[in-house]
Amino acid sequence: MRNRSLLILTTVVTTGALTLTACGSRDDSSGDGDTDKTTTVVIGLDAPLTGSLSALGQGIKNSVELAARTANKDKVVPGVEFKVESFDDQAVPASGQANAVKLVGMKDVLGVVGPLNSGVAQSMQGEFGRANLVQISPANTNPSLSQGDKWGSGDKKRPFKTYFRTATTDVIQGKFAAQYLFNEAKKKKVYVVDDKQTYGAGLAAIFAEEFKRLGGTVAGTDNVTVKETDFSGTADKVKASGADSVFFGGQYPEGGLLSDQVKKAGANIPTMGGDALYDPAFIKASGQSNDGDLATSVGYPIEQLSTAKKFIDDYKAAGFKDPYAAYGGYSYDAAWAIIQAVKTVVDANDGKVPSDARAKVTEAVSQVSFDGVTGKVAFDEYGDTTNKQLTVYTVKNGAWTSIKSSTFED
Repeated sequence: MRNRSLLILTTVVTTGALTLTACGSRDDSSGDGDTDKTTTVVIGLDAPLTGSLSALGQGIKNSVELAARTANKDKVVPGVEFKVESFDDQAVPASGQANAVKLVGMKDVLGVVGPLNSGVAQSMQGEFGRANLVQISPANTNPSLSQGDKWGSGDKKRPFKTYFRTATTDVIQGKFAAQYLFNEAKKKKVYVVDDKQTYGAGLAAIFAEEFKRLGGTVAGTDNVTVKETDFSGTADKVKASGADSVFFGGQYPEGGLLSDQVKKAGANIPTMGGDALYDPAFIKASGQSNDGDLATSVGYPIEQLSTAKKFIDDYKAAGFKDPYAAYGGYSYDAAWAIIQAVKTVVDANDGKVPSDARAKVTEAVSQVSFDGVTGKVAFDEYGDTTNKQLTVYTVKNGAWTSIKSSTFED
């Protein structure tokens, strides 16, 4: 078999079609064959591509696709063609874990972008860690994913060297939100609600602790259940508490309904949340005017970044049906970090993908540093982004509008 080339057939999932593509050959012979061979490297993608959070998931998927297309067009890694294999987790941890097992089993996958949800990430980390397969999330914000369960006491231990993220953590976001609501929005008595999920409960707890540290009062706390629609009981508690604001740790489908029902209960006060509220679907979920509601989101508004202009133009030119949404730029940068890591590994191996490529790509990702769509892309010792820029948005005339962007200083 030494003098025979092995034809690699890669299944590529594209919109509306399943395509079987011959991607060249891997050849360990020294014979006189085709000298223009291409090796396929697959970037895995996991996100909620259907269901209530699909608006975010599709933006993530499209942005990763765009990064792969750009790398191929510009021949960023000579001899390597990048493909994207996308998996739908529907924001369900068990589905995410099953997807992780499938991705690990695909030998051409050298990196994975995703998932959206922190709870889904918890179910995937171990699978990727055992396989030395790098994972970069554009949206996870729960601190324990990178710093361990005891991060709150200062005992930070990275659980998996394969886990990275381009979004900043809730340690940053929760404090930033509390400081804005107390110091600048001048709200002193907040009612805190969460959806009992990893992301929502974690963000709400960090927010509440900082709000109290600043001198504010938490008027009460409550939980809602994901995919339920009647939050009138919670809304009545908010009204009775005399709170001047609500902080919701959760996603936009429930957040929009909560805001709506709080106002219907007679409490004309703003609802604030994290990056998972920052989506037009939050506004659409409410029958009442959302004007004055607030959300924080990671990074600066992408439309205002000079570094994002090409990404925005290329995304429009690509003709994707769905917008890049809140995490498009961070998804592109996550994919580009994997592409740059593959380039480093291939360049160091005489232009070939080595047999232990997964481990080498993971190590190379920890060292990447480049100017990306969202600004400088690099990772600290925990795999967290070094970019600590955040923005506060408010709903004005039925649309999200940025009102403050800054680099967080603890």
